[in-house]
Amino acid sequence: MLERMLERWRVDLSVQRGPRQQGSKQPAERVHVVVERPDGTPLIRLPAPRWLVSVAVGVLGLVLVAGGAWYRDYLLLRSHRAEFTALQSRLADQQRLLEGFQRRVASVRAEVDGWRALHDRIWQPFGPDMGQERRSNAIGGRAAPKDVDGDEGGAVADEIERLAAVVTEEGQSLRSLERFLGKASRMLAALPSRWPVRGPVNSEFGRRSSPWLDDSVEVHSGLDIGALRGTPVIAPAPGTVIYAGQHAEYGVTLIIDHGNDIKTLYGHLTRVGVQSEQKVERGQVVAFTGNTGRSSGPHLHYEIQVKGSPVNPRSYLWD
Repeated sequence: MLERMLERWRVDLSVQRGPRQQGSKQPAERVHVVVERPDGTPLIRLPAPRWLVSVAVGVLGLVLVAGGAWYRDYLLLRSHRAEFTALQSRLADQQRLLEGFQRRVASVRAEVDGWRALHDRIWQPFGPDMGQERRSNAIGGRAAPKDVDGDEGGAVADEIERLAAVVTEEGQSLRSLERFLGKASRMLAALPSRWPVRGPVNSEFGRRSSPWLDDSVEVHSGLDIGALRGTPVIAPAPGTVIYAGQHAEYGVTLIIDHGNDIKTLYGHLTRVGVQSEQKVERGQVVAFTGNTGRSSGPHLHYEIQVKGSPVNPRSYLWD
């Protein structure tokens, strides 16, 4: 469009000397702004003093320079605005990530606190001297001043340090518990916790009516477990056979020593599958049920003795 205007119009500046003014040696100069058609026909002819044209050209130059500077600043601000928008988006993403991380740290902290309560419940049956030494609530010292200018990153870093310290402490407690349970598991494995045979309990441990005498009460020293003749009897725990033979009341009888002053007795057997002084393992078949001795039918008399005295086998049975 500008090219068309330039083709259509032509602007000339011509300087003409006017009449000499009074008191001046040089004639006055005036500038004529002439707008012509391409064929040379003048359309507009504006006379103006030369100083006015000079001032107008200077003002126009200043306007152009100021406009160029303003446009350059505009482009720079526009670029900075785009960068600021991108930074705002990144900052929002980092803020969401930080908040999620803080929630995760709080969740882990709550889980670790749950470990402490679990440790206390595990240690409680064994007494206060068995567990890990606990810190008391007796503390002192001057509190450090709070950092009012600190950012959330510092708070998260402090929380991570505290959480790491708690995890280290709980790790030591877990290792202590692992060592204790390792010893306890060996002790538990030595206890006669398995049923020697599966079947209905025909007579419980303790006082009962005598099956042999009317209106008579006796103390039954074990469990009478109903089982068909020839049912395999398994060892409820590892031990050593200390007796395998006949008994006046129990008929064919087997006694196993499990250590820690604990023995098990099996009566009314058909036969015994092990020998005296033989070591047996947990779950090994050691005998077979029958109806020998003082018995009214096929079953197993199972008895647990602690320091020579019979105890209720149900106190040991959980498997």
